[in-house]
Amino acid sequence: MVLARKPENERDRLAELRSFGVLDSAPDPAFDEVVDLLAEMLDMPVALISLVDENRQWFRARHGFEPAETPLGQSICSHAILEDGILEIEDTLLDLRSADNPLCCGLLADMRYYAGAPLVTRTGHRIGSLCVLDRRPRKLTAAQRKLLTVMAGQVMRQLDLERTLKNKEILREEIDHRVKNSLQTVASTVRLYKARTQSAEAREALDAIGRRVDAIASLHAELNMTSKMHHVRLDNYLERVALLLQRHAPAGTRVEVEADPIEADSRVASSLGIVANEFAANSAKYARPGPGQTMTIRFVLTRIGANRMALVCADNGAERTSADESDALSSTALGARLMEAAAAQVGGTLIQGRETGGFVLRAEVPIDPSRAEEVPLRPLRDPAAARAAE
Repeated sequence: MVLARKPENERDRLAELRSFGVLDSAPDPAFDEVVDLLAEMLDMPVALISLVDENRQWFRARHGFEPAETPLGQSICSHAILEDGILEIEDTLLDLRSADNPLCCGLLADMRYYAGAPLVTRTGHRIGSLCVLDRRPRKLTAAQRKLLTVMAGQVMRQLDLERTLKNKEILREEIDHRVKNSLQTVASTVRLYKARTQSAEAREALDAIGRRVDAIASLHAELNMTSKMHHVRLDNYLERVALLLQRHAPAGTRVEVEADPIEADSRVASSLGIVANEFAANSAKYARPGPGQTMTIRFVLTRIGANRMALVCADNGAERTSADESDALSSTALGARLMEAAAAQVGGTLIQGRETGGFVLRAEVPIDPSRAEEVPLRPLRDPAAARAAE
């Protein structure tokens, strides 16, 4: 058998081959479809995507061929990667590179024809080939050669795409790890300063900072759970926020969420998180439920248009302490100003006021701020009253 010589820069070629992370991986329909289609269009019994490793050729996809790999001694593709274009052997028994190849002669194989187009990376390394084999001598037409070349390019582009996505996922996991550590460090620092301070005003400010850090951590966690890095399922996100608010709420307080399954821009999710956090903080501080009632803070998110949604925040504080400064958005209270700014940043608006049995805030925001259209605010409506009316 005539073994192919090693390509120049073989070490670099093998390193790039392995950077794709596909050797010994499970079958992929995207590649299986290529060899199936190629075999049909060229009327060939065998079509393969062959990756030439150090001591073997491994098949990313195969049609009409059982082995998943063969030694380099049985690899015609190891000769194909030395060519600039298609390697075509019209009769394998008449070519020194294949005449005594076990695939072409012997009792168990009778491949008499081979044509392979090299798989060339962006850096110029040939990592394998897209090849076809037949049991009879033949010759490709010009159109068939072009088809084989184009299909090899498509295979290479698919391999490039998969490698890019894998590298992106690795980077994403590293960023996730670092962001989590940073947020945990900030949260721990806030708790440490809170434990050491004796000032009620400072403790309240540190509580507010802690809530906002928790909201950011929740948004990050929700973003990291989806492949869509800039969009968030708001029902899941608000559930996370509610759990954190429940943890910080005064004893006996119940935090409830009812949300449509809306997927929105992460900037919108962040704004809604701020609104929910500040509303809950104000309710916990100022609202007082009626006699015999459990303090309840409720968030209801509904879609109200093709690109519009409303978050209604309500509590059952029939009474509010005289220290309340959050009844008007024009108030200098930091929480109110934060809520108004958060909504405005994404093209949204707020109204708030007393309703029967409590206090209600309504935030209307676009689902996608890049195509937001202003619509008039609807009248405030207490969620509990709305449910009773239904």
